[in-house]
Amino acid sequence: MNINIKQLIEISRKYGSDSRYVIAGGGNTSYKNDEKLWVKASGHALATITEDGFAILDRKKLNMISERQYSNDATEREEEVKNDLAAACITTDRRPSVETSMHNAIDYAFIVHLHPTAVNGLMCSKNAEEETKNLFGDDAVYIPYTDPGYVLFKEVEKRINAFKGRKGKHPAIVLLQNHGIFVGANTTEEIEGLYLDIIDNIEKKAAVSLTTETETETETETICDCAQEIIPAIRMMISKHGGLKTLKIRNNSRIKRFSSSEKEFAKVAAPFTPDAIVYCKSEYIYLAYKDNDDLLEKAQKEIDAYIKTNGYTPKIIIIEGTGLIAAGDNAAGCDILLDVYEDMMKIAEIAQSFGGEHPMTRKQIDFIDNWEVENYRRKVSAGNVSGRVENKTIIVTGAAQGFGEGIAECLLKEGANIVVADLNETAGRVTVERFLGLCKSNRAIFVKTNVADIKSLRNLIHETVCNFGGLDVFISNAGVLRAGGLEDMTPENFEFVTKINYNAYFYCAQAASRVMKLQNKYAPGYYCDIIQINSKSGLRGSKANFAYAGGKFGGIGLTQSFALELAPFRIKVNAICPGNFYEGPLWSNPENGLFKQYLQAGKVPGAQTIEDVRKYYMSQVPMNKGTSPEDVTKAALYLIDQTCETGQVLPVTGGQVMIN
Repeated sequence: MNINIKQLIEISRKYGSDSRYVIAGGGNTSYKNDEKLWVKASGHALATITEDGFAILDRKKLNMISERQYSNDATEREEEVKNDLAAACITTDRRPSVETSMHNAIDYAFIVHLHPTAVNGLMCSKNAEEETKNLFGDDAVYIPYTDPGYVLFKEVEKRINAFKGRKGKHPAIVLLQNHGIFVGANTTEEIEGLYLDIIDNIEKKAAVSLTTETETETETETICDCAQEIIPAIRMMISKHGGLKTLKIRNNSRIKRFSSSEKEFAKVAAPFTPDAIVYCKSEYIYLAYKDNDDLLEKAQKEIDAYIKTNGYTPKIIIIEGTGLIAAGDNAAGCDILLDVYEDMMKIAEIAQSFGGEHPMTRKQIDFIDNWEVENYRRKVSAGNVSGRVENKTIIVTGAAQGFGEGIAECLLKEGANIVVADLNETAGRVTVERFLGLCKSNRAIFVKTNVADIKSLRNLIHETVCNFGGLDVFISNAGVLRAGGLEDMTPENFEFVTKINYNAYFYCAQAASRVMKLQNKYAPGYYCDIIQINSKSGLRGSKANFAYAGGKFGGIGLTQSFALELAPFRIKVNAICPGNFYEGPLWSNPENGLFKQYLQAGKVPGAQTIEDVRKYYMSQVPMNKGTSPEDVTKAALYLIDQTCETGQVLPVTGGQVMIN
């Protein structure tokens, strides 16, 4: 690899992975020699860019763009420029950044264009031009706001040439009102030095500090418990109009300040930069809080009016005293929305030191909202995931390992947002870390949960709602087993098994159904699911295993009873009765797995070893195979898909147990 391209990749990743300089993958970088220019291609994030993420262009053809006369019609002109950029591309499979011509016009080898929060605090202020002069003197070129594209390029080119006429060289710093900054130099070390000086100058005047490796975290505020009674309803109010959405809520001292009143919200009620429009759109909903019923009534009116006026669903909702809510097409989109909008709040804070905030005008907003280039970037950044449970939020209890982990992974691959609910925090966090590596635009979280504790379950629902906006499927999978006959089963073991396998199912169904009822109230025709992972031992007695079998038999009775009660609310309740998952820890754990327990309990006459127990159980399965998490997931997907099955028991046993 060319050493210059290697340095370009390194500096791109350095700034692209630092949220003080880049939010949501914005910004672009380039390197050029006399013949060619390498510039970030659209759709590639600086944080992870590789050599393949750069479009390569012929500079002779690029230079012609500066000289050519284009149409006076804005739409025709931008199409002509786009075609000329494509004609200049040596790499035909990558769309170059729309700002490529500006990279070409600034006469330095390396150009790094970013949107640092500190810089935008200055550039999005009322006194931006005057304060730029005070801070940088004649060393920087200031560009008043100009619609992006060819017109902006020509304005930048004109001012660069004027600067060169005065100074005899090209400017190393170009600052764009309500947009960001271009920094140029012949080495990446010089680029880094310039950025440090620029940010330092702004911070000193603004009395803020963003120069540490990671910004000091804003004090996190507790999200109100009322979120469980509000957010799922709002999610469905929005989802009615554009497909199932994911919502995520964030609250900290900064958000608390801007959500405290309509007066404070007004400071961030309009976008400051094109990036804010691309991701968050240009209008946001603020809801004052009186009580839950009043809030939901106002939310319904505001959301319906917003959609009627704009033709699309709101992306940002701020609730007084509750926090900042992102309404995304997927979980990854919510993270971007929250980061971009909170960055707007930071910009507003910094702008107070430079005369106050200066949002974009309606005319400027409309241009960005309808510009083909930004619509393309919006589409690319949206991400996508497909599957039978795409964008549904699913809790799986006991999912840190074993059968639950396998079911959760299968559902994750089918597009669901997964909540791993388990008492084993160490294993749960490891599992979620692995899951996140499998995610596309969906997400997984871990919530430490004791399914036999009502307070713990309330926290589980709260965290689920705060991270994903609601709950579509609850899979009650957590279970325990203590084998033993009448003579050796202790009351303590019997109560423990019953509490987890029977009582906890009731606690889980109660907690889950509250959210589901609220959701479905605002989503006519929508269905939710509670699924118990029962057992073949719930279908017939199990020798020397009565505590387990009794709880599972009872679970089927609960399933049918819950189904009758919840059917009017379009909540389906079903049970899946798997056969034996021999490879999972429930069976194979060398310390207390079922093979060892059954051997010790004498469940298999004549068995001398664990392998004898294994062979005995396998011989009873007509399909001659154990039941895998994949098998159970297929059954769960069927139950979720259909809308006319409730109170049912679905055996997945390889034919070992057949229902008459």
